[in-house]
Amino acid sequence: MNHIVTVQDAVTAFADFMEPTDAELDAIEQEMPVILADVDLLDAQIVTLDRTPTELDERRIRRARRRALAARVALVNRAAGATVPGGAA
Repeated sequence: MNHIVTVQDAVTAFADFMEPTDAELDAIEQEMPVILADVDLLDAQIVTLDRTPTELDERRIRRARRRALAARVALVNRAAGATVPGGAA
């Protein structure tokens, strides 16, 4: 008995439409500071999951939150600056 096997996954796994476009890669690059700041915040929070946070841990989390917020604000400001003609706010 011969088994019928599908090769669709092997054929479409490397299709062009599966790769990110240049626009998507540019968007990821623009958001990279926010992503890295969020990773730092998660790292600071993960450290304190299994123990009571010390004063140093709390400072690290506060700093990471401020960096994440600042990165988000900078991203929003860049996006708003790019869409508003003439620099009007």
